[in-house]
Amino acid sequence: MLKSNRLPVSVPLATSPLGFMRGVRAMQRNALEMLPPIAFTQPIVSGQILRRFHMVMDPPSIRRILKDAAADYPKSEEAQAMLRPALGNGIFLADGAHWRWQRRAAMPVFAPRNLTALTPVMTEAAEDVSARLDRATGPVDIYPEMMHTAFEVIAAVCMSEDTQIPREMAHKAVDAYLDTAGRASFLDILNVPSFVPRPGRTAARFLIAELKQAADRAIRSRMGREPADPPPLLDLLIGAEDPDTGRKMTAPELRDNLLTFIVAGHETTALALSWSLYLMGFDEEQQERARAEAQEVLGGRAATAEDVPKLKFIRQVIMESMRLYPPLAMLSRTATKPDMLRDREVKPGDVMLLPFYALHRNECLWDNPNGFDPDRFADPKSIDRYAYLPFGTGPRVCIGMDFGLQEATIVLATLLSRFKFTAVPGRVPTPVMILSLRPDGGVWMNVERLS
Repeated sequence: MLKSNRLPVSVPLATSPLGFMRGVRAMQRNALEMLPPIAFTQPIVSGQILRRFHMVMDPPSIRRILKDAAADYPKSEEAQAMLRPALGNGIFLADGAHWRWQRRAAMPVFAPRNLTALTPVMTEAAEDVSARLDRATGPVDIYPEMMHTAFEVIAAVCMSEDTQIPREMAHKAVDAYLDTAGRASFLDILNVPSFVPRPGRTAARFLIAELKQAADRAIRSRMGREPADPPPLLDLLIGAEDPDTGRKMTAPELRDNLLTFIVAGHETTALALSWSLYLMGFDEEQQERARAEAQEVLGGRAATAEDVPKLKFIRQVIMESMRLYPPLAMLSRTATKPDMLRDREVKPGDVMLLPFYALHRNECLWDNPNGFDPDRFADPKSIDRYAYLPFGTGPRVCIGMDFGLQEATIVLATLLSRFKFTAVPGRVPTPVMILSLRPDGGVWMNVERLS
């Protein structure tokens, strides 16, 4: 069977330089529309919209920004303003010494032994979504199904049953926050203090306040008690301490980190699964190949943690999906010291844009950069460490990376072993970055149960 020359969907690129107003509108609609075509053919693109900026697609320069000189490139004030209302000063947003001690304390929480103890929840979630798809009577939008599945996993692993935050309330608050937090406000761009209300975020702010109160209640009820068996993430965080100082997290610090894991820990996985299933519908030959592996390994049952090492091609599909559609498609940092990146002078105050979407499709780094080819990850060591960054890199690499990859592998393998997914004609998703890279319009599939 001949391979199609079709390419999976991509973001429409800017065809002319954006001024301030057009840039803000693009950020509110889809931040990736700011990317010029040369971002996919050059290592660094520089310019100025109110402030000097550098788009960096050069692996050695990215290594310097995110690892070697990370302290000189803190998170941008704009990103802080958008994310802090929900995530507070937890691991994701904290900087300097406050970040370092939290990271040291939390690292053992994600040790393999703890991850293995929590994975039965992933298998159960794979069974649940299978049952829901079994009941479908027409085309299914896979995206909300994957959001539901991933949210159930993160809610179950974060807290014990007797201290659960109400699922419906938490889901509503997180959905509202994710839909509004990443939309740029003039006030963010102009560095107006965060206590000034942002239009469009008012409703989400009240829902997040309610979620924080529920999280505070859950934390108060668990502190001072024996951990559950197996311990959820909340119990592990309560017991965590900085190995250098013995410091433990206070109740507000526990809340900020708990909400960080709930917010970031489910959408990233849901997006990886949604885009993976879109690509399976796009390329039925690769879907059959992935299904053959899943059926051989699983024999009709749902996947478990023990199966994950055997599901190598399934993992390649997920990795290639996150190359084409990285859930965190762009990071921003602010330079605080003079520097040189290749031939570019960096001045204090310059905005450093790290568009992983462009990095992952840059012609200098990838063969057939816009094509879907899971085999490029057959040997992960052949990939430049700083050319592929779906989880970031350096000291701030995503702490839940292994957790998310394991969950995605378990769910995707289970579904492909039981169902055939066929794209619905005329229902093609559009990649839109609003905080994360979402499939606007949904991932619509005809779902056929296999005997």
